[in-house]
Amino acid sequence: MRFSSRTVGLASAVITVLIWTGFIVIARASASRGLLPLDIALARILGASAVLLPWAWWLMRPARQRGEQVGSLFGLSPLPWGQTVRAGFFGGLLYAVLAYSGFFFAPAAHASVLMPGSLPLWTTLLAWLVLREKIPNSRVLGLGFIVMGDLLVGGVSLLRAFDGGDVWKGDVLFMTAAFCWSAYSVTVRRYGLDAVRATMAITAFAFVFFVPAYALLTFTGVLPTHLTQAPWSEILFQTAFQGVGSVVISGITFTQMVRHFGPVRSTMITALVPGLSALGAVWFLGEPMHWNLLAGLALVTGGILFGVRQAKPVPAAGVKA
Repeated sequence: MRFSSRTVGLASAVITVLIWTGFIVIARASASRGLLPLDIALARILGASAVLLPWAWWLMRPARQRGEQVGSLFGLSPLPWGQTVRAGFFGGLLYAVLAYSGFFFAPAAHASVLMPGSLPLWTTLLAWLVLREKIPNSRVLGLGFIVMGDLLVGGVSLLRAFDGGDVWKGDVLFMTAAFCWSAYSVTVRRYGLDAVRATMAITAFAFVFFVPAYALLTFTGVLPTHLTQAPWSEILFQTAFQGVGSVVISGITFTQMVRHFGPVRSTMITALVPGLSALGAVWFLGEPMHWNLLAGLALVTGGILFGVRQAKPVPAAGVKA
């Protein structure tokens, strides 16, 4: 049974938004269920590796049979060594570690504003510095809204740090995680990388460098872990959702969404994530929604939509996610 392009595009958009929203809510809920941040990062990397690394090996098989030198990292990454390291360090390793650590200090509502809301800001600044892209005046206004929204959320928690609060630590981690993902996105754009191959490469990098280090440090007692205490159901769930869902499935559906709707409309669709995840945090986690969060959410979402609506559309075929 074959589905129409419109059906595939709509389904991909729904799946992408649901997974991105669920990532924030579930990661925050997981912070109180036993596993530590690096435990969840390990589950994410192993889940994604179980699918993407065999796929990458099969993808490069014809070239290897022809005797060509292809890929890197012992044949696990389909990209050259330099591109794999640059993309994998930010998008495969640092992003996961920083994001999951942030949820142990700050509520999901803060992540809803600061992570997806900061992406356009960091990406625009890095594209200006690295790719020498000009920033149109309309986008500057949208980025101004985003900065005000981030300050309303992160600034208030920073002021509360003087009273002994730790929420500001999570806010800083969320902002830094967003910077890392933006650095990965700019790397993808700089080298014109294919979305699937780039996802395989960052997963291979994280698998080769994070998993052995994690195993050594936990075995020697240097790094604490709750993997031995957590139920198998929790570990398998995190592996399936954080690894297969957040990395593999959402990566494919996002690419399909861009192919159908184009990059501009796709970005407008993903602008739903901050609001939906904030509502999910209130509904499922019982988090309070203070005035500064509501105002910050409105400013960030408005800034994303305004900046994208004023941007000139780029043909979907030329976009690398």
